[in-house]
Amino acid sequence: MRHAEVTLDDKFVLTEGRVFITGVQALLRVLMDQRRLDRAAGLNTAGFVSGYRGSPLGGLDQQAARARKFLTEAEVVFKEGLNEDLAATAVWG
Repeated sequence: MRHAEVTLDDKFVLTEGRVFITGVQALLRVLMDQRRLDRAAGLNTAGFVSGYRGSPLGGLDQQAARARKFLTEAEVVFKEGLNEDLAATAVWG
């Protein structure tokens, strides 16, 4: 059966079929998929990711802001760093 109604949110919510997604969106999707897999295995996990404007992985912060609702549902926290040092420090704790 085909997906009858296509939305821009499909890239983060569909669990079957194909989604059309950019590389940066796929990185965020991996975090959400890992949470789904962990829950199916009976694990209670969460995620944390940080980035900063102008990073070599440009656009991650923008996509994370757009996907905030889906990241929150998947218990993934995104904290934007002001620069490389602060972003790395946030991840290291």
